Amino acid sequence: MNSLAKTTGGTTDLHVLRPGDPAYDDELAGFQTGFTQRPAIIAAASSTDDVIAAVRYAAHRNLPIGVQATGHGLPGASEGGVLITTKRMDGVHIDPQARTVRVQAGVRWSQVVAAAEPYGLAPLNGSAPGVGAVSYTLGGGLGILARKFGYAADHVRALDVVTADGRPRHVTRESDPELYWALLGGGHTFGVVTGLEIGLVPVRTLYGGSLAFDGREVDPAVVLRAYEEWTRSVPDGLTSSFATVPYPDIPALPPRLRGRYVVSVRVAHTGADGERLVAPLRGIGPVLADSLREMPYAESHTIHSDPDFPHTYYGDSAVLSELDMEKAAELLVRTGPDPVDDTMCVVQINHLGGALSRPAPNSVPYREGRFLVRLLAMGGRAEARRLLDPAFALLAPVTIGRALNFAFGAGDRTEGLYDAGTRERLAGLKSQYDPANLFRRNYGVSA
Repeated sequence: MNSLAKTTGGTTDLHVLRPGDPAYDDELAGFQTGFTQRPAIIAAASSTDDVIAAVRYAAHRNLPIGVQATGHGLPGASEGGVLITTKRMDGVHIDPQARTVRVQAGVRWSQVVAAAEPYGLAPLNGSAPGVGAVSYTLGGGLGILARKFGYAADHVRALDVVTADGRPRHVTRESDPELYWALLGGGHTFGVVTGLEIGLVPVRTLYGGSLAFDGREVDPAVVLRAYEEWTRSVPDGLTSSFATVPYPDIPALPPRLRGRYVVSVRVAHTGADGERLVAPLRGIGPVLADSLREMPYAESHTIHSDPDFPHTYYGDSAVLSELDMEKAAELLVRTGPDPVDDTMCVVQINHLGGALSRPAPNSVPYREGRFLVRLLAMGGRAEARRLLDPAFALLAPVTIGRALNFAFGAGDRTEGLYDAGTRERLAGLKSQYDPANLFRRNYGVSA
């Protein structure tokens, strides 16, 4: 059980699992159930010392290293190497005076929201409370209030990371500006981030929720066109998205959703004029459901109501310079309610701009984008690709890139995750901090 520490001269009580061990499969289990991971060694880390021991062990043997907290954004199946699981590292500390939170590597956003709420503060978390805070932030972090406050990565004060040489580093913009820049946007490609210090925002309540339409009664393309026109008039402080979900007719779903094709617009706004701003949306057509209201920030996850149970999914994204309405209408036809191979596909189109377009000292790319299209297909990989590839090809003329946090199951396909200049700079830093490319089991760049 302690072999990694002994090999590297450490004193940690790192828990190690190998194939065949009784707890091996349970330790691997995460939110994404569609990919088979069979690492030669699972290092179940409970501390920074555990992470150091695991990285040094892998480096000594030139073994690839993967990192997993909640298992939401896995790139695909893998075999061999070392997987460092961080879910036991779940400490959260709020400093209400400094308006910051310190989180360890395995913390979920639900923990941070709950800890910050008593102080009238909020993190820049995303729509799903079960997502890991660290991986989300390293990939940029497109949150519920993104157009108001920018990416979560823009608010990071400091990072604690163990790099490929097994060295723990405390990184700030002042102490190491290049590594700081690379980590925030570069994902897990430069090391294992064991902790973050992140700025919080003074938000206690917001105006938010969704307007849902029956996509068989109201043309989804009509809703999307009205939504796109509406986004041109809203203030920067209002964050929103458009979505379509073709629900299957199965007993596991509530009766009101079974077999329905639901088209919705989701809204989050911190101003006092929310009702006035959303009024044009209510005129689109008959509403299936309306949950727009003033709510405590702790209830903000109800805006999207993302599924909270593990399941199989494949997905990708496209950052767009503009939304071509003709191509977008064709996209909606292809993805539901009668998609290719009967593969269920969720479409989400996020309105970008606002604070997301502001420069920041990190490697989060494509800040000039106006929309982000996200497609999530349920079922097998081959069926998903037959649906997703032609759909994204439709959008190619206005696509400027992809978003790291929304590449689910794309394997080694890293093209488009960064613009050429950002990729070149990241590759140069990769050659400095991880020349052997040990951290290659998550999305990233190579030296």
